[in-house]
Amino acid sequence: MKLHVRYEGDDDPDKCTARKLAKFDLAELHRSNRATPYGLVLDPHAEQALSPADDPDTLVALDCSWESADVDAFDLRGEHRALPFLVAANPVNFGKPFALTTVEALAAALCILGDRDHAERLLAKFTWGETFLELNEEPLRRYAACADSSEVVAVQDDYLADEAE
Repeated sequence: MKLHVRYEGDDDPDKCTARKLAKFDLAELHRSNRATPYGLVLDPHAEQALSPADDPDTLVALDCSWESADVDAFDLRGEHRALPFLVAANPVNFGKPFALTTVEALAAALCILGDRDHAERLLAKFTWGETFLELNEEPLRRYAACADSSEVVAVQDDYLADEAE
């Protein structure tokens, strides 16, 4: 699966996971929406959750500051899917739900889509990468076992109910 990132460049370049992926030829960065290829777009504003029923050739993430991650920022060509509940392992947002870096989002999507080996290769470039998989081991396994988006949402609802208690 090809990995592409619509790169805004508005975060600290030394902490940018997308730049590091590009440095190791693990993802291709694009500076404009037009240059970003059509694909399955990871979009927290999407109405449908990512599930194993999705079978993309191209996975697209947006790398931008959380302050600029509004609906308009995700105006990219492709099928849009939201990642379900997961917890960040990156040093900036450790333990925060849904506050994933670009590499965490891509790796999570790869795991849900059944390509954990690819996810592990991405995360191996980060000292905290394995921690992301450890923190999210159970939900990622359960999401990957779902048949479709509605099952992923049901599993997510279980986790969100547990968080509320």
